[in-house]
Amino acid sequence: MDYIEYKRLFDSILEDPAPAFPYDDDMYLDYTKLNRSRMKRWDKQLVLDERLVFYLKKITSPQHWIIITEPWCGDAAHIVPFLIRMAEQNEQVTYDMQLRDSEPFLIESYLTKGTKSIPKLIARDENGRDIFTWGPRPKGAQELLDKMKAGNADFETIKIALQNWYNDDKGVSLCRELTELFKTDDTNK
Repeated sequence: MDYIEYKRLFDSILEDPAPAFPYDDDMYLDYTKLNRSRMKRWDKQLVLDERLVFYLKKITSPQHWIIITEPWCGDAAHIVPFLIRMAEQNEQVTYDMQLRDSEPFLIESYLTKGTKSIPKLIARDENGRDIFTWGPRPKGAQELLDKMKAGNADFETIKIALQNWYNDDKGVSLCRELTELFKTDDTNK
């Protein structure tokens, strides 16, 4: 699916009087509603780093990106709009969004420390070989999460802290990390 279809998925979930699993759980439905709002905000205000755009525009060979995500995922709400905007910077880049919890279950091949953490970006060359993978969140957000889990923080406290981290960071860390990947990517030379 593309980004427009992905946003329509949010709408169909939120408008369904009897949504399917896991959205039949009010908690997942609330996350989805909140994440749709976050994505709308990022779509309007996100700014890509100039260095990142420079390296994205230097891509000369076709790349296909696969973005594994889910509407209920808080990290994805902050990251996916940036990934889509990045893909739009170069016609050599195409993308497809896949849901983590639906076939073909590609996430099984891209686990993070044994977990199905999302979002996940898989960049492939024109022959379908992986160039790199990235995800599920910027290093600073991951460090915050790890620290809070080590301190036995409850889920709500962690959720709020990560939300604040993303709001304060404004995508800078994500752009920086992906700039380094594109800067060292052999297909850009």
